[in-house]
Amino acid sequence: MSERTLADWLSYLEQLHPTAIDMGLERCREVARRLGLGRPAKRVITVTGTNGKGSTCAFLASLLRRQGLRVGVYSSPHLLRYNERVSIDGVEAGDAQLCAAFAAVEAARGEISLTYFEMGTLAAFWLFEQAKLDVAVLEVGLGGRLDAVNLIDADLALITSISLDHAEWLGDSRDSVAYEKAGILRPGRPALCGDLEPPQPLIDQVVALAAPFFLRGRDYDLRIGDQGWSWRGHDLQGRTLELEGLPLLDLPMENAALAVQAYALLDLPWNAAEIAAALAAARVTGRLERRRLSWKGKPLDLLLDVGHNPHAANYLASRLRELPAGRRRLAVFGLLADKDLPGVLAPLLVQVQDWAVAPLPTPRSRPAVELEAALRNAGASVTAYPDVAAALMAQCERAAAGDEILLFGSFYCVAEALEWLAGQAGQGG
Repeated sequence: MSERTLADWLSYLEQLHPTAIDMGLERCREVARRLGLGRPAKRVITVTGTNGKGSTCAFLASLLRRQGLRVGVYSSPHLLRYNERVSIDGVEAGDAQLCAAFAAVEAARGEISLTYFEMGTLAAFWLFEQAKLDVAVLEVGLGGRLDAVNLIDADLALITSISLDHAEWLGDSRDSVAYEKAGILRPGRPALCGDLEPPQPLIDQVVALAAPFFLRGRDYDLRIGDQGWSWRGHDLQGRTLELEGLPLLDLPMENAALAVQAYALLDLPWNAAEIAAALAAARVTGRLERRRLSWKGKPLDLLLDVGHNPHAANYLASRLRELPAGRRRLAVFGLLADKDLPGVLAPLLVQVQDWAVAPLPTPRSRPAVELEAALRNAGASVTAYPDVAAALMAQCERAAAGDEILLFGSFYCVAEALEWLAGQAGQGG
C-alpha cells in the first residue's frame, strides 16, 4: 500500500466506489471516527456557493497568512495536479504527504466504500490535523448539507452565491439549492451570505439555528469605482468597520468583500494597508487569469476563466465590458453536457467576434457539433475542432497582434489550455 505512487493512488480511488457522487455523511463519519480525526485546525471556515468559492477561499487564506497564521486550504477540482487541492501555508501538499494520507484513510476504512472525493477530503483533514494549523479553509465540493466537508462544524460558514447548477443533486429551484447550501450552518455560529437576495430556506435556517447573520447589502457591502473600491461592514460586537481606496482586483471584488467580512469576525488586527496588500496578493489559477503569449513572433493576450454556468458567464461578460473597446476577441470554448448552454452563451455573444469550439477530454463533454450548432443559430462565426489544443492553435493563427483570446467554459477546457501553454513555454515558443 505505502509503495503506491500518487498516480497509483488516484487511479485506485477512481475505481473504489460504484458512483462518482454518493451524497451522505454516514460512511465518511464512521471512517473519520476510526481514523481518530479531531478538528483539522483551531478554527474552521467552510465556504459554499454556486460560484466564487475558489476566489473567496484564496482571499481568506491570503488575509489570514498575512497575519502570520498557519493556514490550510482544501479546494476542488484541480486543474493540472491533484496536489492543488491541498495546501498548507501556501504550499501544495507533496506526493509523499498525499500518499501517506491516502494510506492512513485506506487502512481505517476497512469494508466501507468511499468515493474519490470522500477519500480526498478525509486525507486532507488528516494532513491538516498533522500540520497543527491555526485555520483551515474548506471549500465544499457539491451543495453543502451532504458534502463530505460538512463533517466538520464550521466556526464561520460562508455562502458566496445561490443559483441553479447540478440540478440532479441540488434540485431545480433556488429554494432547493439554498436549502442544501444552508446545511453548512451551525447553531450560534456566524453565517455570511454574498447573495443579495437569499432564498427563504436559507433565512429560515439562520433563524432556526440562531446564527448571527451577515448579509451583503445589509450588514456589509462594497462600492466599486473607476479607480478603486471601498468596503463597509461590522465586527462581532456590531461596530462599523470601513476600508477606503482599495485597489481594483482581477478576481471578483464581491468575493473579496465577503472574505473581508469573515476576517472582521475573527478578532484579528485591523490594518487597512495589510488588508489591501493581502487582497491584491490573492491568486486563483484559471479564474480571470491573464497570460501573454508570443505566437510565431505575434504578441497575443489570453484570458482564462473556468466559468461554466449562466451566473459565471454573466459575471465574465460584465468584466469584459469594462475593458477598452477596439480590439478583436476570439474565444475557445468547451462545456459539459449537463450545463445550461444557452444560458452560458447568451451574455457573451456580443463580447466575442469569433468562436472555436471543441469537445472536452471526458465522457461528460457536450459534443462540439452541438456547441457549433448553438452558436451558428445565434448568428456567431464558429468553427469546430477535435480538441481544445487544436482550437487554441487555430485561434492563435487567426488572431492579429494585440487581439485577445478568451478561453472558458469548463475546468477541463482551461486545464487543456494550461497544458498546451506549458508545452509552448518548454519549446521556447
